[in-house]
Amino acid sequence: MLEKIIPAVGWLRRYDKKDLSGDLSAGVIVAIMLIPQAMGYAMLAGLPPVIGLYASTIPLIIYALFGSSRQLAVGPVAMVSLLVFTGVSALAEPGTDEFIGYALLLSLMVGVIQFGLGILRLGFVVNFLSHAVISGFTSAAALIIGLSQLKHVLGFEIERGSVFNTISEAVTRINEINLITFIIGALSIIVLLFFKKKFPRFPAAFLVVVGGTLAVYFFKLHEKGVKIVGEVPQGIPQFSVPTFDLQSMQELLPIALTISFVGFMESIAVAKAIAAKEKYKVDSNKELNGLGLANIVGSFFSAYPVTGGFSRSAVNYQAGARTGLATIITAVLIIFTLMFLTPLFYYLPKAVLGAIIMVAVFGLIDVKEAIHLFQLKKADGWTLVITFIATLTLGIEQGILLGVAVSLLVFIWRSAYPHTAELGYIERENVYRNVKRYPEAKTFPETFIMRIDASIYFANMGFLEGKVEKAVAERKDLKYIILDFSGVNAVDGVAISEMEDAMENFEKSGITFLFAGIKGPVYDMLKKAGWDKKYGDKIKYLSVDHALQAIGKK
Repeated sequence: MLEKIIPAVGWLRRYDKKDLSGDLSAGVIVAIMLIPQAMGYAMLAGLPPVIGLYASTIPLIIYALFGSSRQLAVGPVAMVSLLVFTGVSALAEPGTDEFIGYALLLSLMVGVIQFGLGILRLGFVVNFLSHAVISGFTSAAALIIGLSQLKHVLGFEIERGSVFNTISEAVTRINEINLITFIIGALSIIVLLFFKKKFPRFPAAFLVVVGGTLAVYFFKLHEKGVKIVGEVPQGIPQFSVPTFDLQSMQELLPIALTISFVGFMESIAVAKAIAAKEKYKVDSNKELNGLGLANIVGSFFSAYPVTGGFSRSAVNYQAGARTGLATIITAVLIIFTLMFLTPLFYYLPKAVLGAIIMVAVFGLIDVKEAIHLFQLKKADGWTLVITFIATLTLGIEQGILLGVAVSLLVFIWRSAYPHTAELGYIERENVYRNVKRYPEAKTFPETFIMRIDASIYFANMGFLEGKVEKAVAERKDLKYIILDFSGVNAVDGVAISEMEDAMENFEKSGITFLFAGIKGPVYDMLKKAGWDKKYGDKIKYLSVDHALQAIGKK
């Protein structure tokens, strides 16, 4: 019983000592990777760097206890950090105590939403965010995030605005560049890219942090205009209650919902990918519970919203993580860092953190996926492009909302114009197939056979009726219409009524309708409408063949 509530109880009871070396090495490597990333992502969110470290302690332990993935590396991520900045900066000035308070409240709200969805077993809701929308949104957000770090790499302030404003300002003020800062940032990017390509498991972020810090310290580069992190508070996060403000909660709700869904999508995607390789099952509702509790508890310990990250999870897995113990080890090491090592970050150049973020997020820009979707289905490709452009031009929230709206419109359009096929008989194979794909398929005199490959409801009845009317107009000798319902999974009441009306009109012209291959749930609906009494055997044919035999066509 306890294992159902706290999944970690199961793997702790059955823990194999052989897994310890893998968990230990993964925990250490991810901690080394996470420390600079967490500080950088906190800056991206408009928060002091130490808040990123706080978000890498308690939330990680809570997720390890309640989550169902063994290798998911939870913590601050770029996407969520950008969303936090977008939502909270509308209420307070970044970096202020008020801003921090709203960020912690937002973490609590995200946690409550995710935990609520998990408890109610509503994990399926995220399926309404189509892959095309997520890909377009992620690519645009990655571009926004990466360019937002230009100010740290170039060494002069750039006002936050649209991507185009950022690029324009950076170009027109290029003469203000701090050459030393730029060299530090550029070298960091080169080193990170080199190790990412050649030695992806090596914690290159730690290397550039150490190198950059030592360079500033020994050559006094902070006195030459290189901006540094400065004092990072020492000690573990203290318990505190987020400030509850109903008005603020209402204003933060849209961004809280966005973070809840986008964060969960990012987590569940990488968690399922790793679980498939390791041949175990990830429960989406338990994942929501784990992430929700991590954010709820974290909000009481100065943590802003966290989720599972793609790159860190991949490194965690590749480094040998076998259980959630690896994540707990990571959290313990960061707690140790907070207690004893924060003075070492004083001379850390912000250009290095900016470089770490830029390299991390630009890998999320997926041009190949856009090309792939256009090749498969242009509507999905355009959904991706529209989401991408909207996110860049209108903003983060508006972009994803427009993307969801477009994907739903595409879904409605597809369901309103479902695939249908006129069937003919291929004698040598003894099957019925689409006559457009199989021109040799035999059709029958005075008979039109149509297969419907979709559920039937009020929105697509007009389209289906039009298909039948066209067949009647083209074939003056028509006496029978056989509708193959083998591809129909559901039918609504309005559609049933409209079908009845259409059948009555056609029957006045001497055309009889027969139905073949009706599935059980659809037949039950038709039976409720009294079709078994109105039409008798005409709706009971098991196949097209049976219907043709009944009217003497075979």
